[in-house]
Parts: sequence; structure tokens; C-alpha cells
Amino acid sequence: MHNLLKDFKSFLKGWYRFLFLRIYFSVRHFEKSKSLFAEKLYEGRGKLTRPFIHSGMGGIAILGIILAPIIANSVPSFSGQSFAQTPALSAVLSSTSEFEENTSTLITNIRSEVIDYTVNSGDTLSGIAEKFNISVDTMLWANSLEPTAKLKPGQILKISPVTGVIHKVKKGDTVYSLAKHYNTDTQAIVDYPFNTFINDENFEIAVGQTLVIPDGIMPKAKQTSPVYTAQQTPNAGTVVASGAFVWPTSGKISQGFRWYHRAIDIANKIGTSILAADSGKVITSGWLDNVGYGNKVVIDHGNGFITLYAHLSKISVNQGQTVKRGDVIGLMGSTGRSTGSHLHFEVRVSGATQDPLSYLK
Repeated sequence: MHNLLKDFKSFLKGWYRFLFLRIYFSVRHFEKSKSLFAEKLYEGRGKLTRPFIHSGMGGIAILGIILAPIIANSVPSFSGQSFAQTPALSAVLSSTSEFEENTSTLITNIRSEVIDYTVNSGDTLSGIAEKFNISVDTMLWANSLEPTAKLKPGQILKISPVTGVIHKVKKGDTVYSLAKHYNTDTQAIVDYPFNTFINDENFEIAVGQTLVIPDGIMPKAKQTSPVYTAQQTPNAGTVVASGAFVWPTSGKISQGFRWYHRAIDIANKIGTSILAADSGKVITSGWLDNVGYGNKVVIDHGNGFITLYAHLSKISVNQGQTVKRGDVIGLMGSTGRSTGSHLHFEVRVSGATQDPLSYLK
């Protein structure tokens, strides 16, 4: 099999070389012919210049159209395909982490919209909720059901893509008012990748559009199953569990780690100190793309771990600088794609994004 693949690659390389040489000599011959024609045209005081230019450009365009698909289909690198099987189109690349290494995490079974589910015999609310990885409350709210509701085979249920509330925007709604209404964090609404905005700078929403409110709670609703709730962090610099990392700041964990939010958000007032979670070398410092993370610091800890600190109001370290665990590297802020003062904290282990709470407690 290995020899067959090797021979196949050699064949493709030879075919590519053959096409390249044919095109090269054809173009070279064309250029020589064009030069001869140009001399004749010059002698004729330009009488045939316009027709020649038009026909020549048309010929080049036709040649490109004919040869492009042949080259693309014959050479894998031209067609964008590799010898290995490509990933399924249903896979989604989570790219919320924009480290300079440009690594990404493959996420499967992601839904962007509400779907219909037909109840089967033996189905229960809790069983269906577990199947779709959402809370029972989310199902109750989406279908206007009571906790004691009995399901019937053939019944159609609306299934939200994530735990929370599905809201149809009304006049006067803003992401801030909706976050308050549904007792969740504004940043969670903004970070959900399938929520769209008329204006990405002020997160304006349109009347009639449907928004997903992650971890939202329906007002005055009796909560029958747990959803994510904000928790207070230890003091900044506190070492817990294995002691590998210290808490990068103090405050309230306003948003947890999810497939679309590969980090934790810690909210506090602007100017709160941000600490290096462990010793290492600063590999990124600044607001490089003028959007997204805003002011950020990325630290390589030299042991396969990399941490990122985003939305800072001020940066206190430079690229290439060495820092110690607990050193102040900046101040909390709300720069970039942010709705309020908080720290966006990411942890990568050997290039893969991990839940920071796994290393902080």
C-alpha cells in the first residue's frame, strides 16, 4: 500500500511537471508570436492594434478557463484536498481562541437553531434533556410546559441548542435589558456565535429576530434543574488544588467554559489587578487586531501550558519579557468585543483549549 501511494504521488508530480512545461512553452511561444505581431503593427502605424489586443486578451482568458479545472483536479494541493480523508462538513471549528499558534478545537454535533423532536414511547423530559445536553427547565420554557406535564408519543417538542431561553426580540429590547430580564450575563449573549447583531460595536439587535440567551432563567419560573450560576472566586493569587496555577484575578465568574466560549470570564471593576497564573515568557502583548480580545497578554509557561488574558484596560508587560507566578501583568477592562469589565481567561495544554477551572480548583 505504501509503495502504491508513493507511485501515485510520483505520477501526480510527473503529471504536474508535464502540465507546467506545456503551459510554460505555450506561453513562451505566444509571447514570441505577440512580439512579431507587435512589430508588424508598429510598421502598420497601429491600424490593427485594437483588434489584436482584444483577440489576444480573449485568447488568454479562454486558455485560463480551459486549463484551470484540469490543473485543479489533477494536483491535490491545487484543489485544496489532501491524500487523507477530509473532516465531515458538519464539524465546526471553534476559533474563539486566537493564539498566534492558530490552533483550533474540533467540535461536533453543534446546533445553531431550535429543532423539533417527536416524542417516542417511553420518553421523559429528563431523558430528552439529557440526550440534547440541555436542562429540563430549558425544555419546559421552550414548550410552555409544567414540570408535571406528561408526554405523549407523537408530541412535537421544541429543542433549544443550549441551556437557556429562546427570545424573540421586541421593540425596546437590548442585550443589556435581556440579560437583566433573564438573570444572565450580557457577555454570554454576545459570545454565543449564532446570535447576530445589526452593529457589532454596540450589539444592536433587530425587532423580530430570535436570540439565544445562554443560561437565562425565565422570570418567576420555578427552577427544577440546575443551570450555570455565577460564583465568587478566591482572592487573586490564591493557590488551590495542585498549586500549578494561582487565580489570575478576583471577582465573580460571570461565564463558564463551553464549546463556543473556550474560557472563563471573571467580572470585577475596571482597574482590578490581573496576575500571571504561573511563571513563563510573554509571547503576545497588546491589541493586535483592534477587535476581539482587545488588549491581551499571552504567556508560554514552557511546560506545554499557555494562558491568555484578554479585554485588559492596561498592559504592564512586553513581548519577550519573563514573568513570575503572581506578577501583575495588567489591569481588568472592557476592550475589544466586550460588554462590561471582566477578564477573559484561557488555558491551553499542548495546543488544546481546556477548562481553566480544572486547573484552578
